[in-house]
Amino acid sequence: MAKVAVVGGGIAGLGLALVRARRGDEVVLFEASPELGGQLLTVREGGFIVEQGAEGFVAASEAVARLAGELGIEAKLQGQLTHTSYAFDGSALRGLGPGEAAQFLGFQVPQRALGQGIGAFENGMSTLVDALTQKLRTIVDLRVGTPVKELTARAGTLTLLAGDERLVAERVFVATSAQSAAELLGPAFGETATALGHARTVSSVTVSLAYRRSAIVHALDGTGFVVAEEAQHDGFRACTFTTSKLAGRAPADYALLRAFFRPTAGDLATLDDAAWARRAERQIATVLAPRAAPERSWVARWVDALPVFDAEHRARVASLEASLAGSGVALAGAAFHGSGIDGALASARRVAEHSV
Repeated sequence: MAKVAVVGGGIAGLGLALVRARRGDEVVLFEASPELGGQLLTVREGGFIVEQGAEGFVAASEAVARLAGELGIEAKLQGQLTHTSYAFDGSALRGLGPGEAAQFLGFQVPQRALGQGIGAFENGMSTLVDALTQKLRTIVDLRVGTPVKELTARAGTLTLLAGDERLVAERVFVATSAQSAAELLGPAFGETATALGHARTVSSVTVSLAYRRSAIVHALDGTGFVVAEEAQHDGFRACTFTTSKLAGRAPADYALLRAFFRPTAGDLATLDDAAWARRAERQIATVLAPRAAPERSWVARWVDALPVFDAEHRARVASLEASLAGSGVALAGAAFHGSGIDGALASARRVAEHSV
């Protein structure tokens, strides 16, 4: 049995903590924010199930299916209702072939997963977080709202400063963003760690709008549409027909649409929720021309939250992992080993199982 610290309470950190605790380790998990789950965040209200973060995972994911089975929630898994998708060229919608929408948007998913769509959970992606958290509360020391301020590695001893407490651990797993990992590991491991701070990321804003179904003439007979680059305005890149894509997402007489934006720094600094909702309504009106305004809206901002896996980033991660070998510190999660829920969980399990 080892004393293990997990830094980061996103899906990778939670999954890793579960594996290590089941091995018999004494595990403490630190999450800086007030909530666990990272980019898995579901709002459930008034009969609506609204994803504020990831709407699902690649349907071919073995990692998610395995974890759902271990948690006893495999019966809550669901697939897409349709795989038809569209592109908007500035004047009309046209049908796309299998996998074209994902490739157009630059989704970093395995080639084998293209065209298979996504999987999800009946009551939203927070179902996975809720089940994990319930299981972990009995076997892991969960410390939410507790950032790790410092990590020192001296004479084979790893010491963390979290809040006002110092904790000694035999193993430390860092399951954070690349930037946070750079800040934490830099003082102890030097330039190979601080270099992670140069990792490229992109920001995203999504706006979910609830329309009366009768207000939209379009059949909404697909998963949604992507917007051709030359037709993009205000950073509007795509729209999901949420209630056509996944079952049970809204009351029967409503259509739930989710608009995806790539915001500028100025957008993030100046636009409030109401302004984002108006922007989404305006862009959707250009394509679908609804007869009435939406009745509800939900806005989610993810600033510098999406990692870009270019060759430079992969090289930085490989260099740091070589420096960390034998130190008792390891990296895990989507920021280091592949984006998306599948990538995060696969990384977490692999690192947890192969770290001595």
